[in-house]
Amino acid sequence: MNATTTKTHAHADTPRVKISAKKVGVDRPRAWLAAGIEDFRRAPVVSLAYGMFWVGLSVAVTLGIFTMGYWYWLLPVVAGFMFLGPLVAVGSYGISRALQHGRAPHLGDAFNTWQPHAGQLAMMGVMMMLFFLAWIRLATLLFALFFGFEVPNPVTLYTVLLTTQEGLSMLAVGTVAGGILAFGAFAISVVAIPTLMDQDLTFMEGIEASVRCVTHNFRPMLLWAAILTGCVLIGVVTFYIGLALILPVLGHASWHAYEELVQVDSVDKISH
Repeated sequence: MNATTTKTHAHADTPRVKISAKKVGVDRPRAWLAAGIEDFRRAPVVSLAYGMFWVGLSVAVTLGIFTMGYWYWLLPVVAGFMFLGPLVAVGSYGISRALQHGRAPHLGDAFNTWQPHAGQLAMMGVMMMLFFLAWIRLATLLFALFFGFEVPNPVTLYTVLLTTQEGLSMLAVGTVAGGILAFGAFAISVVAIPTLMDQDLTFMEGIEASVRCVTHNFRPMLLWAAILTGCVLIGVVTFYIGLALILPVLGHASWHAYEELVQVDSVDKISH
């Protein structure tokens, strides 16, 4: 039986909404990815423009980190991208929704589609930022535990990380701890953000819907999380260039995941 959560609005003639978390097979993540690629193929110009915007922003942030002398923050900041990825994909959701409605998407669908639900999406942004800040704090603590408070030069640091027992141990512990945090962020946001874009709900209801979808489809969602992580890593190691294609494709795919995982039904009309 599907788990449900119900939202009741206070105004007359406003439909009450029932949200159901549907069960899917473990093969569905690959189908979502294929659907995302198809959406990119149907709207390549606007999708690529949206992806290039985030590539440009990522490059600017990276250059800023180096310019200000905070190069040692680069690795945790790049890893922290996993916490903010669902927010980055908002524009891709708008493009996929336009395609679903049978019209040609434009840049407004990518950059303005969040405005009707700006307040609730902003609250989700706060939640994701808390996860990001927790990861940065954890990375700082791990570095201090393994290496103390002295920051070595870049060559020495990355050589130590990859060739010494202390460095490899820190990477292992950081990967496990970061993975747990990242999956927590994934669980509360994977369908919450597209749900908030598509429905008149509060951010807590979006989180509830997302957590229910993950708990009722743990194996498919674990595979989906692995696919998202692997694709983003490929984009990062290509010096962000690959993200121009990967980000919009993953965003389109996540929209199709939302459509398949979340069922929203109007129950009735409410009157005073």
